[in-house]
Amino acid sequence: MTDSDSSVPDSIATQSPGVMAIVLAAGKGTRMQAELPKVLLPVLQRPLVAHVVHALESSGIDKLVMVVGYREALVRAEFANHANISFVTQHEQLGTGHAVKMCLAALQQHEGPVVIVTGDSPLLQADSVTTLVKTFVDRKLSCLVGSLHHTQPAGLGRIVRDGEGNFQQIVEERDATGEQKKNSEVNMSTYVFDSSHLQWSLEKLQSHNAQNEFYLTDCPSILKQAGYAVDALPVLKPCESLSVNTPEQLELVEHEMRKLGY
Repeated sequence: MTDSDSSVPDSIATQSPGVMAIVLAAGKGTRMQAELPKVLLPVLQRPLVAHVVHALESSGIDKLVMVVGYREALVRAEFANHANISFVTQHEQLGTGHAVKMCLAALQQHEGPVVIVTGDSPLLQADSVTTLVKTFVDRKLSCLVGSLHHTQPAGLGRIVRDGEGNFQQIVEERDATGEQKKNSEVNMSTYVFDSSHLQWSLEKLQSHNAQNEFYLTDCPSILKQAGYAVDALPVLKPCESLSVNTPEQLELVEHEMRKLGY
């Protein structure tokens, strides 16, 4: 497939064999007030993370690494029959960047693109993943951030661009200036990285922030500042902005999924 071909293929495998996905599924989900790990909470009779896995597999990705932590045995058991899924343990939840660091051994064995998503976003769409990977490959990028223009961006990380529209960084709302908060383009924790560049940027991560955590959101700007090609693509659909952190959000997600015919 050439750069001039604007069509989106049915499967990632037709355009870029060897794509790996990392699913972040280690958190407890304290606000859910449930004994189950958050990613195992049911929506339409399937665990949240099962919908995420289905979207990734439907896009053509057949190699998945799942980062587990809280009550990890339950998550591992849920996917015991999935030979294409391997697991790594994040014993301490020290941020999303730290979670991906747990995958370094798997990353060192992989040379193709790496898709990173969260396990609590069951409305992830296979065609969005496919479009992101196609764009990443066609443009030979180091990192591509999946974004969207949100009608209610409050509370979400903003995509910061320069005056010419070039990606600069992701800024969390608590760190954003008043001007940056006016920006409607937001980060939804959906990424495609070059494996080797991801590994390099993970080694550069620091935890000098209020949470003392390692943020994956810093990796794109680390790569950008080093001269690598990084961009954000507002291709995600409004439904993909729905993740689950509270019981109310779980109800909203289930309502939306029913409306979309899941």
